[in-house]
Amino acid sequence: MIEVDHLWKSYGDFVAVRDISFKVGAGEIVGFLGPNGAGKTTTMRVLTCFMPATRGRVKVAGFDVAQESMEVRRSIGYLPEVPPLYLDMTVEEYLRFVARLKGVPGGKVREAVDRVVDICGLEEMRGRHIHKLSKGYRQRTGLAQALIHDPKVLILDEPTIGLDPRQIAEIRKLIKGLAGSHTVILSTHILHEVTLTCQRAIIINRGELVVDDTVENLTREGDLERQFLKIVGEAEMVEDRKEARSEGVKQASAPPKPASPEGTEVSN
Repeated sequence: MIEVDHLWKSYGDFVAVRDISFKVGAGEIVGFLGPNGAGKTTTMRVLTCFMPATRGRVKVAGFDVAQESMEVRRSIGYLPEVPPLYLDMTVEEYLRFVARLKGVPGGKVREAVDRVVDICGLEEMRGRHIHKLSKGYRQRTGLAQALIHDPKVLILDEPTIGLDPRQIAEIRKLIKGLAGSHTVILSTHILHEVTLTCQRAIIINRGELVVDDTVENLTREGDLERQFLKIVGEAEMVEDRKEARSEGVKQASAPPKPASPEGTEVSN
């Protein structure tokens, strides 16, 4: 359902994503992990057609993000870290607006709104203005807009950030309930949520993919947080060694400084 094949993304001389490849099958829920600056957000922006790749090929729901971006957009639901809400609308007004925006036929808008209101537990809030909602209900509304056109693929960026433990548990339950009917890729810093929600975890660091494995395998020898720190730490040590070797080669190949004449100083 999602195919990433040798993806590169550069900003000038800076390489944000370096030759990563992975696949996410239909109905899977996959956690997408990495420290700050690892390239997670850049990868998700390529997946959602927000920006083009520098090199490589990405397909979502069978469509190429570079050649068939409109088909990709119709096939995905995207919940960014800050939900795209209009605070002066009621929940129902907003969802009707988004349904029309995403091409839901006029005769099916009511049905689509009722469906996502039920899935996301918004029935009691549908007539309330969004600016009066709690953080948890705003997040539910953001998830509802991502689901309104019944997409095959959901891309969720930090869906539980800023929520209290009860709200996190509610959003987690919603996401787990989507398994099988939707393919979900979930970016988060809360590793415990990946353990409880996802079947697989993909970890990137410094723009490179370092792990793609089941959560079950990753937690055989300890919790995911411990394994994550171990994996990322080992990857960073390897990278530091590469940089040190590169610096050593540069220094070795540099021409020697001229010897200073006896009795004089050479200032640096």
